[in-house]
Amino acid sequence: MCYAEQSATITRLVTTLGFLIALLRAIGAVFGALNPMYSALAARTREIATLRALGFGSGAVVVSLMLESLLLALADGVLGGSLACLAFNNFHTSAMNWQSFGQITFAFRVALELLIRGVIWAAVIGLIGGLFPAIRAARLPIAAALREL
Repeated sequence: MCYAEQSATITRLVTTLGFLIALLRAIGAVFGALNPMYSALAARTREIATLRALGFGSGAVVVSLMLESLLLALADGVLGGSLACLAFNNFHTSAMNWQSFGQITFAFRVALELLIRGVIWAAVIGLIGGLFPAIRAARLPIAAALREL
């Protein structure tokens, strides 16, 4: 019996748990992206209403806020990927194999494909997190928004 067959169960377990944890963290990140976007919307309500009063349509407001959210998410994704690469590339650790009572060592390597996938996920999370604030900004009544302080 080769090592790949022996480790198939633990590989499947680690992969499944890793995916579930990543999915839960991604959902949390969407809610984390919603908060600053709603804050940015609240701080710029008058500016958005002024743009709408000058003739910019609600579509232009949605696109501008979605672009802002996308750029912030891309910047955060690149920064996070860079920090992960610096911290975990060529990181060595070990664990006990309780089936054979031997020690298993791991050498982590951050692949370019994983970095790109992480930045893409950051962009998707940023777009989803910016969608609802952008729609809300586009639906603001112009007269009421201009009166806000």
